[in-house]
Amino acid sequence: MNQLRTVCVYCGSSLGTKAVYRQAAELLGRELVRRGLRLVYGAGSVGLMGVLARTVFDRGGDVLGVIPGVLAPREVAGEPIGETVVVDSMHERKARMAREADAFVAMPGGYGTLDELFETLTWGQLGLQRKPIGLYNVNNYFDPLLLWVDQAVKEGFVRPLHRQLFIVSEDASTLLERLAFHEPPKGVISFPGNGDRLG
Repeated sequence: MNQLRTVCVYCGSSLGTKAVYRQAAELLGRELVRRGLRLVYGAGSVGLMGVLARTVFDRGGDVLGVIPGVLAPREVAGEPIGETVVVDSMHERKARMAREADAFVAMPGGYGTLDELFETLTWGQLGLQRKPIGLYNVNNYFDPLLLWVDQAVKEGFVRPLHRQLFIVSEDASTLLERLAFHEPPKGVISFPGNGDRLG
């Protein structure tokens, strides 16, 4: 069983077109607080990011936002929620979020969410980190992505073993519960004496 204290959540800076996405962000936030888990996210108070962070913060949970200086102005990020750390670059942002986290969750979002998700998956594939990763599959949002992953396995571009790098659930409570017990496969590259280079 993994000792989860902090969960990094990747999600959209937009609300999406359906109310179910906002509701799911609120549900995940409440579930994080219920379990005593700290939230690490991309900072700001806009979109699903803001809904999630505000839900956690307003219920007394701990929130750490990490944002590069170029995105820090209020017209981009909105009002800060909880503790906010300003870093120099997008790369530093992702590395800091990864160091702080014991597990990762991706919920519906756009290019930025997928960029963060796939970098985390790649780190897992290479053995740079072995922290559990989950897809919060609200409204079947990630179904097309899962089909693509299965196609990549079928065509020989992703090893079948690495299909197990992440778990999927449409329910926030179930996802967090499964993350606590998920053991990702070992990566293809071994780093002697450093089983988790990202924290």
